[in-house]
Amino acid sequence: MSTNVQIRLARDRVNNELLASDRTPRLYTPGEVITAQQGYMRGHGTYMEGDDIKSSVAGVMEKVNKLICIKPLKSRYVGEIGDVVVGRITEVQQKRWKVDTNARLEAALLLSSVNLPGGELRRRGVEDEQMMRKYLKEGDLISAEVQNIFQDGSLSLHTRSLKYGKLSQGVLVKVFPSLVKRCKTHFHNLPCGATVILGNNGFVWIAPTTSAEDGEEDGGFNQNLQEAVAKSDREVIVRLRNTITALANCKLMLFDTSIQYAYEASLKYEVHELLSQEAIFDVCFITQHRLKLHED
Repeated sequence: MSTNVQIRLARDRVNNELLASDRTPRLYTPGEVITAQQGYMRGHGTYMEGDDIKSSVAGVMEKVNKLICIKPLKSRYVGEIGDVVVGRITEVQQKRWKVDTNARLEAALLLSSVNLPGGELRRRGVEDEQMMRKYLKEGDLISAEVQNIFQDGSLSLHTRSLKYGKLSQGVLVKVFPSLVKRCKTHFHNLPCGATVILGNNGFVWIAPTTSAEDGEEDGGFNQNLQEAVAKSDREVIVRLRNTITALANCKLMLFDTSIQYAYEASLKYEVHELLSQEAIFDVCFITQHRLKLHED
């Protein structure tokens, strides 16, 4: 059986920087002088050398009055109360689960912060602790909300709302947290027939759209792995995955409108063609153009 292998030289790659607009902020590199003027205070991502304030990370400058900071382009997720996150259970401990949320420290999901099957509001006992691994075990993916931030910077999560809970069949896409736009809602039922959860932590979940009643009786712990996902739904999910990856490669912000525009622009390509540099550039260029027209 013969297999076609595409080899692309570096000089033949499409330059995605052509998508950058005139409003693209200036990028500072480590060791670069930000300012030599007196009277400025250095903030995060900077250091003093003589009279110069220099950047200690690669990122863009944020200036508040006389305070200068450098916000890194690539960084771990820094959570805020109310953020929607998608995470993976890493450990089952006493009265809590440890969750990987792409942050510096693992988050905690307390047993008292989840809905028990049946939606019972009561104190958690020894039997509930013994059933913890039945509810959530290592490797399970969940959607949750940041409830609190501990003194060491780690996050405390909760899944008390029925829209949160265990995630079943779908695809997880990881992007930079800075590319996920903060919106009123991060749960989107797209017209193409798929549901997208845009985690503020950079984890994006794509799954077939289900009815709102699913999972209400079991407190969000339902995980139906027996029912096969239709081929048409799988194609939609993979196309969405490739379009979201394309937007992330071109450093375009991810929100419901940008994803929908990119999905519509991708329909002229086969799913596998969306992995090529030309298709990625074309889809992102069309998406960026439509977003500018939408803003105007």
